[in-house]
Amino acid sequence: MQNLKNNVQLIGRLGIDPEVKTFGENKRMVRLSLATNDKYRNSRGETVEDTQWHSIVAWGKTAEIAEKYLKKGQEVAVRGKLNTRQYDDANGNRRYLTEVVCNELMMLGRKSENA
Repeated sequence: MQNLKNNVQLIGRLGIDPEVKTFGENKRMVRLSLATNDKYRNSRGETVEDTQWHSIVAWGKTAEIAEKYLKKGQEVAVRGKLNTRQYDDANGNRRYLTEVVCNELMMLGRKSENA
């Protein structure tokens, strides 16, 4: 059960091209915005589609792969852990941000779609 602690797995489509930041000489970080969709029927029998947006962060080799191969609209699978951090905005209000720190990434879809 140890492997189940703070483990997140998501499959969705990228809402933006990877945003890359470089720290120091070789340390890279990439941000991704991932949309996951869920369809269900409400009490009136209508089909409802619910889209959730997830902030994804990847470091090191995973960031390099994301930067090189990923594009907006691509379907990807990510695995990582949840991380919540806090900051104060320009008005002095405390804000919280929860993101998935990705340690595994898989490109999905057809080859022509990923090219």
